[in-house]
Amino acid sequence: MRFAAGVEYLGTRYAGWQAQKHSPGVQADVEAALSAVANTRIGVICAGRTDAGVHGLGQVVHFDSPVARPTHSWMLGANTSLPADISIRWVRPVDDAFHARYTAVGRRYRYVIHNSRSRSAIWADRAAWWSYALDADRMHAAGQVLVGEHDFSSFRASECQSSTPWRRVDALQVRRLGAFVLIDIQANAFVHHMVRNIAGTLLEIGQGKRDAAAMGDILAARDRKAAGVTGPAGGLYFVAALYPPPYDFPSTDSDTALFGPPCDALE
Repeated sequence: MRFAAGVEYLGTRYAGWQAQKHSPGVQADVEAALSAVANTRIGVICAGRTDAGVHGLGQVVHFDSPVARPTHSWMLGANTSLPADISIRWVRPVDDAFHARYTAVGRRYRYVIHNSRSRSAIWADRAAWWSYALDADRMHAAGQVLVGEHDFSSFRASECQSSTPWRRVDALQVRRLGAFVLIDIQANAFVHHMVRNIAGTLLEIGQGKRDAAAMGDILAARDRKAAGVTGPAGGLYFVAALYPPPYDFPSTDSDTALFGPPCDALE
């Protein structure tokens, strides 16, 4: 039987979704917890691998099990074995054609910026701290240049293993909520560090270090050196993986509880 599951995690103490030699990964803990419920080895495949320090609000995985368990047993049983910073939020049976990565038609990320003169102890490693005043409207206007299908080489990390830098951004919105500036971006897929590099460039534009009109030139340059800094990993959240019918999975309540209502442009 094949199941899909929603996974939520704080990525602060992990090397990313996958383990590295020097640090644990989220995947290993999820697989161990599900294996304990099944009493046999269970492997999972995720919708999108996240890097070290990046968080997951709506990560989706699928797994195959040779034994039957009720969906609530998978969820509750796995959560008893998981550390406090990882949680299985839901489990649903799916057909064998479903693949968490390849069936997905889009991914949604949110970059959270704490825009304050002083750093926050509460938001350390959960938001990117930026002490200079930011113009969210200016950032939003600049970001619209990126909507559409483009070569995103200027926002691609040098270690990216993708065969192509071309991606389609369906929507990008920047908005302010009090002391926080939120960047919501939805695309069919992302190259390595794409959102963090876009965020870093928008931060420089919002601060006034770069002209808003420069975004078009940065994109056209197809050169990572043309763009801004890489935003800190702690500000980035994998919000959702998007699937076509008939796959209708629950949305995460943490999205609205922690960071305000969903972005209208991305609904």
